Amino acid sequence: MADEPVFLITGASSGIGAETARQAAAAGYRVVLAARSGDALAELARELGGDRHALAVTCDVTEFEQQVAMTRAALDAFGRIDVVFANAGFGATRGFLEESPEHWRSMILTNVLGVALTVRATLPHLLERGTGHYVLTSSVAGRRSLPGSVYSATKWAVTGLGQSLRGELRQMRQNTAIRVTLIEPGGVETPFFDTPGSGRLEAADIARTVLFAVSQPAHVDVAELLVLPSAQP
Repeated sequence: MADEPVFLITGASSGIGAETARQAAAAGYRVVLAARSGDALAELARELGGDRHALAVTCDVTEFEQQVAMTRAALDAFGRIDVVFANAGFGATRGFLEESPEHWRSMILTNVLGVALTVRATLPHLLERGTGHYVLTSSVAGRRSLPGSVYSATKWAVTGLGQSLRGELRQMRQNTAIRVTLIEPGGVETPFFDTPGSGRLEAADIARTVLFAVSQPAHVDVAELLVLPSAQP
């Protein structure tokens, strides 16, 4: 059991995070499930095998102390972290006259600061081990600016964070073993959208992409994966 790798996921209670947890568990990982929705996490942890295989940790990623506690709980339970999937985030209606400033503030703190704090809370352990893998959820909106989209700006920031993290590891830490992958989905049928749509990807499609990246040989660093529905230009 102690030799089974550990996959930590923020935003794990639904959508891409939950489906990635299912696929990671099926691939032999123990999983650490973090989100603000404690009841949904507990149900998912039971589905994935209970305490020996899955740990549910209630965590607001915008609070550094909670991220430190999440990391400590993962290490206390499983003794190691191999993959860190910084996936927590949410969106906003396009238009600079839409949404409230408070919604923007919460989104920016979650989508940008939350990712940076996940890295900060877990990086000491990965550096101590000398190996590991970061996966950050950006978006096609982090490569193509969307009109009137503050959300798009947050995903550009995530793309920059991933590139900056890789640069620090390679140039400042002289570490070539900790890998960094940016996942950049197009439209995905998840709770991100208020209404069902057609022609979108499924959460399972993105989860397979994540598992593809982390399953590569140690000398392969899949830096970016842009994944679009076939109907999306």
